[in-house]
Amino acid sequence: MTTPGMSIERHPDIAEMRARYDRVSEQPMTRVIDGVLFLAGLFMAGSPWIIGFYGQTGLATCNLLTGLAVALLAVGFTSAYSRTHDMAFVVALLGVWMIVSPWLVAGVTTTAGMLWSNVACGIVVCVLGLGLTAMGMMRGNAGRLGRMGR
Repeated sequence: MTTPGMSIERHPDIAEMRARYDRVSEQPMTRVIDGVLFLAGLFMAGSPWIIGFYGQTGLATCNLLTGLAVALLAVGFTSAYSRTHDMAFVVALLGVWMIVSPWLVAGVTTTAGMLWSNVACGIVVCVLGLGLTAMGMMRGNAGRLGRMGR
């Protein structure tokens, strides 16, 4: 049952859920994860020029776009985790893509530095993405369990 003129944004459950995710985003561990994730995204975006494989245009473009996507997601998580927490799993998927992209992007002649860069950065991003996803899920389950006991 709804009352005329009442917005869904003012619903008590919506407000409680956003407050819970805001508390998660204010925790020191979440801020560290977001910061390291942002730095990993920037490194990935710049890795073709940092490591020196910018001549491999296919992988250089892939790393640039993937790194920028990760950095933008990290900024989104930092500024509005209550609205972006459902996308945290995407970061883990982007980390997996970083790991396998040197072998899947067409026309790439791999080098040791390129492989190490992509694999190491991909592992970091994947682990951080899984951590953010788990943090959002743990808080959500704890809140649901608390309401069921009432």
